[in-house]
Amino acid sequence: MSSQTESLQVLVYSDDVDTRQQVILALGRRPHPDLPELEYVEVATEPVVIQQMDSGKIALAILDGEAVPAGGMGIARQLKDEIYRCPPLLVLTGRVQDNWLATWSRADGVVSHPLDPIELAETVIRLLRSRVPAKA
Repeated sequence: MSSQTESLQVLVYSDDVDTRQQVILALGRRPHPDLPELEYVEVATEPVVIQQMDSGKIALAILDGEAVPAGGMGIARQLKDEIYRCPPLLVLTGRVQDNWLATWSRADGVVSHPLDPIELAETVIRLLRSRVPAKA
């Protein structure tokens, strides 16, 4: 199968189904023509995040920093510590003033609530481009 037809698996973690749906609707199936289609893996609990990330199939993880009981920032830091060549991680913060916390979490990108679909898509495209070879 050629890399142009393969999809990229994007993990979307939040305990809030509405937040997960907001992310998926904002990004759509293909946020940029140069990238393959996205396939979403919706996750509501920390153990499943770890299990999915350990599978090695996730190209990008979007983690809700406001999730309860395990916030996305703590999970991001753990993933960066434990996974060799960890895929890019995007943390969603509760407000712009919390973005500095994403530095502590070692996230590769940060977007704050309320989610701006354009900012979210631009950040995701930037992070995925680091994982996908450019088309000739």
